Amino acid sequence: VHALTRANYLASPPLVVAYALAGTVDIDFDKEPIGTGKDGKSVYFNDIWPSTEEVAEAVQSSVLPNMFKSTYEAITKGNPMWNQLSVPSSTMYSWDPKSTYIHEPPYFKNMTMEPPGAHGVKDAYCLLNFGDSITTDHISPAGSIHKDSPAAKFLLDRGVERKDFNSYGSRRGNDEVMARGTFANIRLVNKLLNGEVGPKTIHVPTGEKLYVFDAAMRYKDAGHDTIVLAGAEYGSGSSRDWAAKGPMLLGVKAVIAKSFERIHRSNLVGMGIIPLCFKSGEDADTLGLTGHERYTIDLPRKIDEIRPGQDVTVTTDNGKSFTCTVRFDTEVELAYFNNGGILPYVIRNLIRQ
Repeated sequence: VHALTRANYLASPPLVVAYALAGTVDIDFDKEPIGTGKDGKSVYFNDIWPSTEEVAEAVQSSVLPNMFKSTYEAITKGNPMWNQLSVPSSTMYSWDPKSTYIHEPPYFKNMTMEPPGAHGVKDAYCLLNFGDSITTDHISPAGSIHKDSPAAKFLLDRGVERKDFNSYGSRRGNDEVMARGTFANIRLVNKLLNGEVGPKTIHVPTGEKLYVFDAAMRYKDAGHDTIVLAGAEYGSGSSRDWAAKGPMLLGVKAVIAKSFERIHRSNLVGMGIIPLCFKSGEDADTLGLTGHERYTIDLPRKIDEIRPGQDVTVTTDNGKSFTCTVRFDTEVELAYFNNGGILPYVIRNLIRQ
């Protein structure tokens, strides 16, 4: 899908043909004709849509057992191109530092057997301030890589030509590309930009407008944590794992929202990011939060002092204070948080066995 496409839809192949014949997706197939026949009469959707019997007949005559037998008989034999690949003899995967598709992720670097424990957030800057319905595609787009984006610069610096950029989805095995692609959707609406649409934000200490990745790295290099403010249904859409991995790599420690999409909330917990909900009837706007404040989340330092769904106090450097509900919903999620996320939790448990 082209990056400048404002909206797109998934449809079955016959429906795609029907919409193509109509020349628009803005059509009511039940009431409006798709076109005009040779006889000058209107042709409607139900005139061309095959019946269940016609579909069954086509399947019966075309989908034959031998098609599956011939395919699966040779499935373990591979093909000449696959069989000619050079395979290392080592049992450990050999990472290629030059690869822009597969890169060793940093999730286990400096990991020790002792869990880091629970933690709050102190004097964090707001990386982004969103409204309602921020989807996982806003957070981690899977489509084409824009020519001026941080990911594009990263690839160009490594000798990848623009025609070979491919998509974020195809490079999901490279954390360095995907971190740069986090919040890189060109339709992003960030309140810090006062109505401007695009994958940028304000670096609060300097007031500079930067790509989100560049601003996040500025904060990380200076030792500052960041948070995200959001409205309702944060993380809606497909359950995209990189929509949680990416913010973690950018240094986001918490997301404060009116509500979360169910799976995305769970994914945030899995990556060690604290999900918090505003109290009913409250949000960043009603509380007078602009995103230019610094935020401290008062969370107990001992994991056994945190209960699923408990309330905590959030304070800002300009004297505001409000209550949020911590969306660790189960004891297991608290265990993930205590370990810094689900990945180190699993590794520590495997090593102990």
